[in-house]
Parts: sequence; structure tokens; C-alpha cells
Amino acid sequence: MATLPVYFEQRRVGTIEVYKGGPTFTYDPNWIQLRGAFPTSVTMPLGPERIAPDIFLPWAANLLPESEQLRTLGQLLGMARSDVIGLLSTIGGDIAGALSIGQPGRTASFQWRPIDKPEELERVIEELPNKPFLVGEEGVSMSLAGVQTKLAVAIDGEGRICIPMNGSPSTHILKPDGPRLEGGVQNEAFCLTLARRMKIPTPNVSTGRAGKRTYLLLQRYDRTNVDGRWRRLHQEDYCQALGKPPSAKYESNQTGIPGPTLKDLFELTRRHMSSIDIARLLDVIVFNVITCNTDAHAKNYSIMIRGNGVSFAPTYDVMCGEVWQNVTKKLAQKVGGESRGDYLTGRHWRRFARECGLNSKLVLDRVGILAQSALSEAEAAASEVAAMPAGTHAILDQIRRAVERRANAIYAQLQELEGERDTESVHKEAADPTAQGADVAHSTMG
Repeated sequence: MATLPVYFEQRRVGTIEVYKGGPTFTYDPNWIQLRGAFPTSVTMPLGPERIAPDIFLPWAANLLPESEQLRTLGQLLGMARSDVIGLLSTIGGDIAGALSIGQPGRTASFQWRPIDKPEELERVIEELPNKPFLVGEEGVSMSLAGVQTKLAVAIDGEGRICIPMNGSPSTHILKPDGPRLEGGVQNEAFCLTLARRMKIPTPNVSTGRAGKRTYLLLQRYDRTNVDGRWRRLHQEDYCQALGKPPSAKYESNQTGIPGPTLKDLFELTRRHMSSIDIARLLDVIVFNVITCNTDAHAKNYSIMIRGNGVSFAPTYDVMCGEVWQNVTKKLAQKVGGESRGDYLTGRHWRRFARECGLNSKLVLDRVGILAQSALSEAEAAASEVAAMPAGTHAILDQIRRAVERRANAIYAQLQELEGERDTESVHKEAADPTAQGADVAHSTMG
């Protein structure tokens, strides 16, 4: 039986044990007794019982990259892609959330290795597709989920990009440009800048240039500096929180496992979080539709986990898919039964509200407010991105126009629905003078 320790900084959280039936997880007794201890997942509450493979393995698999990156990692390490624990034992030193797998996590920055020259950073970026997360370099152990090529880095006091070594924490995520999604750096920078301007919590974002390459630089929301020590904050994505493997992150998939719906996301949020978090989830869902983000699957929503409770995490991984021909125009999760953002009407939003246990009028009002906010902030967001170090891109204006078209269409549909409702109300009142009073009474209860 193989065992693998799991740490929060220097404290042992628990142990992974690999049996014939699969990997299990058991909390360390001292961790359970510790004041402020947090669970690794809402699916794995604190307790002495061994967590079974059917619960633990999907959670662990969601810590690894996907698709080509995972395949390349397996080849480089001589491991099967399905060997989740074997892979994490090698690259699990710095992962999403607060935990470190296989070795204690440090909080100091003295083991950050600076990348001093732009040409050195350019070389690192060029190597990433064939060397994900710099795997194989001595002292480097990191993993980030998802399909995109990316690298966990740290920014030191001199503003230099550094490689975290020997369990030191990363502070930022670097996402380089790529040939498949031209202008992706400016695309994501625009969407996240627009979110911030619309008062939707999101990580600080900037861009950079290294030789011929450009990159997005995101400050990690699961890291924080406390008196000079970099502390990890725990989080998990909604796939993990719902017990789904990464292959089932889309509502419609071919795995045979039903993917999370928006109703599932709201039910989980309602079960573990506050009404404020429900409102924040609604805002991000609407924002994803407005920005034509067709890749807003369950792994692109996350929650923060602390010893005293759970809250909704800042939004991330938002890009406007409308500007690329090779990207689907279908939403990752249906809104009121509709998968195409262009076809959404007020009726779909009302159906979505009913399905998710929300007040229809409040949802429609919020959709309209956010559509108007996007229209008023889009031009300023584009200007901000153009002024960032990587500069502008021809696609930036296309993105802004696509978002404005979508926001205008949504707002027009809501206005049309409101007009229909006003007409229906007039007819009802003419037929029954008491009907208006009955509708008001019903609305105050709903």
C-alpha cells in the first residue's frame, strides 16, 4: 500500500493511501482537532472516517491539467494519464487551493528563482507546450487545472517574474499567447477588466511581453501576503464540490456522467453559502452570457473554503468566444433550456429563475442592470487593456463590439418582454378590476 502525505504549509492535513480499489484519504487526528482547520472539500467534511475512492478520486483528478498537457506530462514522467496520485506525487507541490501534496508548503519567498531577462522568459514560454509546468526541473513541483497552457509564477519585490522552488508558493498565473486562439491574451484581459469595472470580483490582471511572445498575468486569489509571508487560501471548483470528474465539467458530454447544470450550481451554493453568494453566482452567470463566454463550465466556478465557512470565489477564465470561428457558440450550460446566447429571451431568463429557485422579477432586473453596465464600461475596459504592457491587438475592437451587441440584444429582449407584460396587465385589469391587486400581493410573497 502506497501512502502520500498532504499538508497545509507545515501542518499535516491527512494521508492519501492507495489500495487495490483506488486511492483513499484520511484526515490527520491533529488536523481535525486544530482550531481553524478546514475540510479539503465540501464533499469531505472533517472527521476520522476514511474517504472512499469514489469521493476522493474525482476531487484529486480535478487538480491536474487536461487534454494535451496531461498527455505530455504522462509521457515525460513515464506515467499513465489515469495515474492521478502518481502524477500528483510529482507535480502536487503547488496546486489550486491551500494544500501541498507530498511535501510541506513554504510561506517564504527566498526560494523563488528570478527570470531576469525577457529572452529567458520567452524561452520558458516557448518550451511550455512540450514541458508543462517545467516538469523535470529540479525543485519545481506545480500543477494547474484546465486545458490552456499556463505556468504558476511568483512576482518578487523588484517586480521580477520568478519560478517557485522547493515548496515555495506561487503568487500569479502566467498564460502565454497561442496560435489557436489569436489575441487570447487581450481577450481574457478585456473580459476580466470589464468584470472589475462592473463590480464583479475578479483577480487583478495585467499583460506582458517577452520577445515575440505576449502573456496574461493574473494575481492568484488563493494566495495572500500576511506580514511578508505568502499564505495559501483553500478553494475548490464546482466540479470538485459536486463530486464530478473533470471529464464531466460540461452539462452536455459523452462520458455517461451527467454534467453540472446551473440548477446544480445554485443548489450547492444555497446549501453551503449565503444569499450574497447566490447573488454573486447569478452575476457571474449573466456576465458570462453578456461576454459570449461559451466555456463557462463547472470548473470555471469556484468556492473558497475556510474553517468558519464557505464563500463564492472571484470569477476567472472568461473569454469572448464570439470572435473566433473555431470556438463553439453554444453555452457550456443551458439558460432556461437554451444553449445559444444569441437566442436567449426574457422568457428563457424567467424559466432559468424558476428552475434555480430564484425570484423571476429580481433576475430580470439584474440581467438588465448588468447589460447596461457592460455597455457603459466596455469602451473604457478596452482602453485599459490597450494601455497594458502587451499592447493592443486587432481582435480587441471585435471583442468590444461583440460584447456590446450581446448586451444590446439582451436589453432589447427584456424591454420587449416588459412591454408584453404591461399589455397583459392592462387586459387583465379591464377584464377583472381586482386582478392587479392580486398580482401585487403575489409578488410580495415571491
